[in-house]
Amino acid sequence: MDPLTHALSGALLVRAAEPVLPKMQALPLRARLIAGFTAAAFPDIDVALRLVDTLSYLNWHQGPTHSLVMLPLWAFLLAQLFSRVTRSHYSWRLFFIPACLGMAIHIAADLITAYGLMLLAPFSTERFSVPLAFVIDPWFSVIVISGLVMSQIFPQKQSVAGLALACLGFYVVFLGTLHGRAKNIGLAYAGKMALTHAEISVLPQPFSPFNWKIIVPEGEIYHILLVNLGRSSWAPFPDIGLLSRMDTVYRPQTMANWQQLDRFGDSPADATLVREAWHQPALADFRRFAIFPQLDRIDTSEKGVCVWFYDLRFKFPLLPPSFRYGSCREQGSAHWYLQRQKGAFWID
Repeated sequence: MDPLTHALSGALLVRAAEPVLPKMQALPLRARLIAGFTAAAFPDIDVALRLVDTLSYLNWHQGPTHSLVMLPLWAFLLAQLFSRVTRSHYSWRLFFIPACLGMAIHIAADLITAYGLMLLAPFSTERFSVPLAFVIDPWFSVIVISGLVMSQIFPQKQSVAGLALACLGFYVVFLGTLHGRAKNIGLAYAGKMALTHAEISVLPQPFSPFNWKIIVPEGEIYHILLVNLGRSSWAPFPDIGLLSRMDTVYRPQTMANWQQLDRFGDSPADATLVREAWHQPALADFRRFAIFPQLDRIDTSEKGVCVWFYDLRFKFPLLPPSFRYGSCREQGSAHWYLQRQKGAFWID
């Protein structure tokens, strides 16, 4: 989720937990909310890795700061910080629970996106993900903001924040049903194409909870469908800009067409070069990051050649792929080196 929604959700959970955790009320309401807000924003402090280099950030984002194992440690450190900021007017113990709640809801919200969390760090770098929601989900944000606003308007109604959390829960269940429908489409296609051992991946897409990308791998071939599960018919939308054109790419199931992409491109003449570039040590960190690697293009010039790759998780209609990395070498040299190409967003 986006950082602001994360932070606000922490404040909402702290507000909702008041009836069942009355000890928190030893802290003033403002202090509790600020603690929950700050703790829910804290895990994304790993964005500082972006100052080192983008690949370090990509491989360690949603890593140790998003670990359930390390959550108590981070909450303890944050509680100590909050206590010091208040000049010891309140014990760190009073801040510990709000800090835990804020971090917990951040982890839960990121778990339902496609990136993947190292929940067991530092004991394991395995990533866990239940991809139900796109990283920016306006409906999720609206529910969180509405819950906070209503709990402020009706401060005596302690159930208001809890009701908003229940709405979030129902919304996630709704996303789960859409995820299941998308996966069934992929399973039906795999059965039709006799892809008996294919692992079906479904990824939430921008603009609408009904927009999904379905990926059915077949060796080095990806079968891809962009589909909208909420539309029964389709007609061109008024062209009011790039976003409207992007959204029209997601069509109803009856009108959506499967595409096939070869991981290393569809040119046999370039296959040897592309594979050589892909397996170079220079791309080792990118290979570790990319779940669905795909050839972007080959740039050749008098100076040399660059073979560019991206991850299908971060390719959206009509936009250049995010996180593109190339394996390059100069003319006459056998040495390959890493290059990065900027995309449409600042984090690229």
